Amino acid sequence: MSTKVSDQILSRLREWGVEHVFGYPGDGINGLLSAWGRADNRPQFVQARHEEMAAFEAVGYAKFSGRVGVCAATSGPGAIHLLNGLYDAKLDHVPVVAIVGQTNRSAMGGSYQQEVDLLTLFKDVASAYCQMVTVPEQLPNVLDRALRTAAAWKTVTAVIVPADVQELDYSPPEHAFKMVPSSLGMPHWAPVPSAEDLQRAAEVLNSGKRVAMLVGQGAAGARAQVEQVAELLGAGVAKALLGKDVLPDTLPYVTGAIGLLGTRPSYELMRDCDTLLTVGSSFPYSQFLPEFGKARAVQIDIDPFMVGMRYPYEVNLVGDAGRTLDALIPLLHRQSDRHWQEQVVKNSERWWEVMERRAQVPADPVNPEYAVHALDALLPGDAIVTADSGSAANWYARHLRFRGSMRGSLSGTLATMGPGVPYAIGAKFAHPDRPVIAIVGDGAMQMNGLAELLTAAKYWTQWEDPRLVVAVLNNHDLNQVTWEMRAMEGSPQFLPSQQLPDVPYARVAELFGLHSWLVEKPDEVEPAWREALNADRPCLIEIRTDPAVPPIPPHATWDQIQAAAESVLKGDSDRVDMVRQGFRAKLQEFLPGNGRHH
Repeated sequence: MSTKVSDQILSRLREWGVEHVFGYPGDGINGLLSAWGRADNRPQFVQARHEEMAAFEAVGYAKFSGRVGVCAATSGPGAIHLLNGLYDAKLDHVPVVAIVGQTNRSAMGGSYQQEVDLLTLFKDVASAYCQMVTVPEQLPNVLDRALRTAAAWKTVTAVIVPADVQELDYSPPEHAFKMVPSSLGMPHWAPVPSAEDLQRAAEVLNSGKRVAMLVGQGAAGARAQVEQVAELLGAGVAKALLGKDVLPDTLPYVTGAIGLLGTRPSYELMRDCDTLLTVGSSFPYSQFLPEFGKARAVQIDIDPFMVGMRYPYEVNLVGDAGRTLDALIPLLHRQSDRHWQEQVVKNSERWWEVMERRAQVPADPVNPEYAVHALDALLPGDAIVTADSGSAANWYARHLRFRGSMRGSLSGTLATMGPGVPYAIGAKFAHPDRPVIAIVGDGAMQMNGLAELLTAAKYWTQWEDPRLVVAVLNNHDLNQVTWEMRAMEGSPQFLPSQQLPDVPYARVAELFGLHSWLVEKPDEVEPAWREALNADRPCLIEIRTDPAVPPIPPHATWDQIQAAAESVLKGDSDRVDMVRQGFRAKLQEFLPGNGRHH
């Protein structure tokens, strides 16, 4: 039997070490599906419930494995459905390759069924590399470059293969004019800045008396070096949300997340520092960085496209985080005065006391902060945690202290709803021997999380460790937007847009063959977490939470709290609880012993 183009695609993916392709079938990739049958399902075709979920699963797989994620979809609507997940990958700098079908070449330009100009459609999301294979000899070069480019630049690439091309007999490129042979392999590269630039950076950092560090996911491989620099400079370290797992939160000088979902000590760290070192982060919100002109600053990033933004950095170092810090450390002087770092440590300790108190604030029926805070002490040391966008991300960012080898992520720059559950599934395929927990709001769960429970039910028996726990914070409200309307617009809750229908999530999970618990009282929270984390299959915990608990930002002023209160008084459906919870939660920061900072 002759080798088809579709057979060669799968063969080449295997040669690259690709083990999973997340996708959904359709006639635009029938040739590929037939090849999968002939290849004994290698690499494994993981069937999502929707192409967007397949893309999210590829993103989650890539985030937690450090490898390229691959997804596949049919022509027309299937390709279109991939886009949101692919943009999530692009904006978070995650390597993902999309393999997409197209109508037959003979039908192109004929307004044929499911014919979409895919080269134009993918031109932005796969701007680094997007090509259509029209003859067999093109294949190895196009596929190799797509995989290599995605890995090298940590971005999205796309390979479009018309349905009839998939069925052609494969013939490799010849040693001839206008043929482009290709080769396998992605060499590792770790650029280091020049000695002159390193010396300039060291001068800035050594002059600092109150040094703050901001680390992001680009520093993930440089934990030891970041710790050494923090110790030398007597610095405090804040983490961008995508860098939550870069450093353990148990290090006393680590202040946790930064930004709207961040912590007060991170806000104070940036407000009061005189020097800033940013490593592997493109954190976009400049209002949470030091006031312009107040701090001297150095940035380290491997991508020259991403340096020099967000803040007027004095020195921009383009290089691998670990190698650059290795070269910088011998040039740094040990800071003898530790008063700054000691204050950072006190601020961080105070914050965790505040979080404990906020979690204990009574609510009706369950305080969502307590729902997540109770998980903190129970997290296994090798846990992987995902969170969805919305108010659930607040509690993930603020109440979970990562330690040891824990990993975690969410949709960072795109901040799209819906990736919590598919990220978790992708994580299970990346690390089938580790427990995974997804923290998801009821809005995201209704959007697509419920259907993706079926994917977990379909595949969990393949996983060495079957634990995948989905916690649904059910408050019948699109809570993050509701609070944004109150605090930013001074508007009351608009029920037609914000109120969600009640769904029996726990009962649905049981119907899907998963274990589940319905939590309606605070004293049921911890036992449910314990049971789920010891279960023999994927589980869902439905926690009925109070929408009146506000995600007050760490820098909140009384004016902002007043705006929220005023919007409630204009006619919110639960205005009494809203005012009560808002002020009670804020009050925890000003209890005796916590210190009051202006």
